[in-house]
Amino acid sequence: MFSENQWIKIKAPATVANMVCGFDILGFAVNSPYDEMEMRWMTRAENEPSITIINIDNYNLPTDPEKNVAGAALLAFLEEYEEKQNSSSSSKIKFEVKINKLIKPGSGVGSSAASAAGAVVGANYLVGNIFSKDDLVRFAMNGEKLASGVKHADNIAPCIFGGVTLVRSIFPLEIIALPSPTLHVTIVHPQIEVRTSDARSILRQQVLLKDAIKQWGNIAGLVAGLMKSDYDLIGRSLEDVIIEPVRSILIPGFDALKLACKQAGALGGGISGSGPSIFMLSKTEEIAKAVEKEMHELYAGMNLPHHTYVTTINQKGVEIVADFI
Repeated sequence: MFSENQWIKIKAPATVANMVCGFDILGFAVNSPYDEMEMRWMTRAENEPSITIINIDNYNLPTDPEKNVAGAALLAFLEEYEEKQNSSSSSKIKFEVKINKLIKPGSGVGSSAASAAGAVVGANYLVGNIFSKDDLVRFAMNGEKLASGVKHADNIAPCIFGGVTLVRSIFPLEIIALPSPTLHVTIVHPQIEVRTSDARSILRQQVLLKDAIKQWGNIAGLVAGLMKSDYDLIGRSLEDVIIEPVRSILIPGFDALKLACKQAGALGGGISGSGPSIFMLSKTEEIAKAVEKEMHELYAGMNLPHHTYVTTINQKGVEIVADFI
């Protein structure tokens, strides 16, 4: 176990979920943006709170652990940790977490997942890495349930594992890390908010069999393209006939933006998570920057404030970047 009262610093990456056709099952981590967190553990006396959350950003997120995604994840972690240790009340532990959110909440690039995943990876490090990555995903999914009403892992899994991940099953949990070729990622975040719960509420609960068959083909093609480093196959498979047609109405200029980016050389892309961010994949940094230019021009023409990122896939996931007194 790491020394009591000794702080660690955590870097938790943003993530892109769904990867167009892989709703709730595919996702990848990116190198920018990311959240910063600091964390320590201490012995908890009787009647003391088990988790203290301190915000060091300006988003005013709840500090009550039961209403904060990092807190919800840590509560699940502590419950299983104490069962595993068969701890007496006198030897129970508590965590103090400082969170600096550099991933804007509601941006569609895994802000809630970064907080939840960063918290449980940090906690696990502090207690001696006794839990597996699959266990950490399970704990962190409690944060996603608080944020969206659903326990989904398509952001959590790549945030913890790094790279591209496939969630084959939630119950029981099975995460598969997928190899991928070098891919450059361009993300635009129009400064509007799309709540994950709202974006889920508008989805159809039933789909046509012909649409399902097409979607299955695209998912299989995308996974095969990633594993074979076949850029053309990746590009052809980045098509969603079920979710995107419904959710895209929430994002201004979506269809025009997607067309302009593909004309600039992008392999393809779509809505990041539930939006409003949009991502595009490219073979080279040069193309990724040309895609960024198209994004700027379209949203500037609409007088819509926006942020962009040109980045790459993060292969490490959440990292402990420093420990200090």
